[in-house]
Amino acid sequence: MQTYKTREEVADCEKWNLLDIYKTEAEWEKDLDAVKEKIAALSEFNGKITNGTTLLAYLTLSEEVSYIYRKVYAYAMLLLDLDTRNTHAQSLIEKARIVGQKYSSATAFFMPYLLSLDEKELKTYIQEEDGLAYFEKDLLESFRYKKHVLSKEKEEVLSELGESLSVPSNVFGMINNADITFGEVTTDNGEKIELTRGMYAKRIEDEDRDVRKEAYLAYYKPYIGLKNTIAATFSAAVKNNVKTAKLRNYPSALEKSLFGDQVPVEVYHNLISTTRKNLPYMDDYMNFRKKRLRLNELHAYDLSVPLVGEAAKEEISYDDAFQIMLEALKPLGEEYLSVLKTFKEKRYIDVRETPGKRSGAYNLGLYSVHPYILLNHRDDLDSLFTLAHECGHGMHSYFSSKHQPQISAGYSIFVAEVASTVNEVLLIRHLLKIEDDETKREHLLHHFIDSFKGTFFTQVMFSEFEKAVHEQAEKGLPLSLDFFNQTYEELFKAYNGSSLVIDEQVKYGWARIPHFYRPFYVYKYATGFASAINIADKLLEGKKEDAENYLDFLKSGSSDYPLELLKKTGVDLTSPEPINHALTIFHSLVKEVLKK
Repeated sequence: MQTYKTREEVADCEKWNLLDIYKTEAEWEKDLDAVKEKIAALSEFNGKITNGTTLLAYLTLSEEVSYIYRKVYAYAMLLLDLDTRNTHAQSLIEKARIVGQKYSSATAFFMPYLLSLDEKELKTYIQEEDGLAYFEKDLLESFRYKKHVLSKEKEEVLSELGESLSVPSNVFGMINNADITFGEVTTDNGEKIELTRGMYAKRIEDEDRDVRKEAYLAYYKPYIGLKNTIAATFSAAVKNNVKTAKLRNYPSALEKSLFGDQVPVEVYHNLISTTRKNLPYMDDYMNFRKKRLRLNELHAYDLSVPLVGEAAKEEISYDDAFQIMLEALKPLGEEYLSVLKTFKEKRYIDVRETPGKRSGAYNLGLYSVHPYILLNHRDDLDSLFTLAHECGHGMHSYFSSKHQPQISAGYSIFVAEVASTVNEVLLIRHLLKIEDDETKREHLLHHFIDSFKGTFFTQVMFSEFEKAVHEQAEKGLPLSLDFFNQTYEELFKAYNGSSLVIDEQVKYGWARIPHFYRPFYVYKYATGFASAINIADKLLEGKKEDAENYLDFLKSGSSDYPLELLKKTGVDLTSPEPINHALTIFHSLVKEVLKK
């Protein structure tokens, strides 16, 4: 794999073309000034929306400002992500953020105003002003929340408490991102150095068990050292969420979190109960892992080491990766493939890792422009899967933007991971189909199983933990360090098999999860993964109707609620069937590796 010392060394065809957003920085400045002017005009509507005509004028201007501001912010963000050391890009994004804060302040009056209206009055406005039909769905959607809006006085108090309510999350963020220092580990030449997160990700996969164990102990050391502080912080976050749900007249904190996507609570419960019934499959796999690694005892630090060695690894150039991806995604049809090919030709993808570039990978869909995909491609199998994953997001953004008006072109997080994971599943199915080398094939099987474990089983375990701690708080029972530890340890045992020896560190696993400060979020990873397995299997049957239905889903944006959109693909998450089917696939993978 070639390494790049400067961005200039990378071929233009593998770099973003930001000129698609703005030809010159002067154009960017002009739009920034336009946003400032329009924000001032928006603030003038405060207290002056009295009929359908003024309501339409406000909403039309607000959408126009939103469109321009997203371009302004996206340009600055993308420029900065190419080199986070770029002080000029830092200044641009700071300018954009300041304007964004003013935009938020100028429009803060609108939602309280809207919910102060009688629904009958709003519908009269809509009938009187034809242009409001475009905004009708969103306006009436807001009224779903009306029974959860408090009196003006109480809302003002909650608003003033808003910053205080977010303190636990902010405190954990500072602990986890700024203050935590891990223990020391030993380098190959015997020196002691402080462990980093990036180093941990590599060392926990090392073939040398002593290296894995040392990294594992060092990684958990600060969380155990801060156990009481983090327990108090997490307890406060849960209690705040429970109190807010109760104040806003939701039956539970869980139902408050599901309300926006209109997901019945049964979907959440069904995910957990159906997975629970299938945990013996995971037990079989963990027994196999213990046997394959030739261990007397299986510990948590043995769960990430690859079971197939270096012989299974090979270099895959970016050009080859792109071609392999296109071949794997043929079941999606010619319309999908013809668009995806242009992503490479038109420079929608920034491919290479260069000094200062933001780490990781993402897709940014920019309405009326095109998707921008950031990679740090390393010419290996993981990079191939990352390419397919992010292109799945990119195609979702492309089709939604092309076929939906601005108001419904975005899509819910609930369905966001479906499009990306469908691509990954089609890719691994393709690779397994064409691979003749038994060692490489087994490597792919374990890759698929690990995807199930990380994206499905672990997320369901987290979801069950969140449910347990919130129910404890709702019963008025104490949220203590011991309760968190005991609950997490029992779940970890259940979800990771009977052959696992539970070390002291395991029960502190909850203390390191930032997602727990965004309550009832992680279950969407699991439902998205299961949905993708079902969709991919339908696509592989080769029926034209299934491919058309899936493209219709990608083109739908947020034109309907997530569960209804998924039904277009034949996936109904209100029944156990999609989860059961996904777990049947997991079982088949486990049975195949058990034969090795």
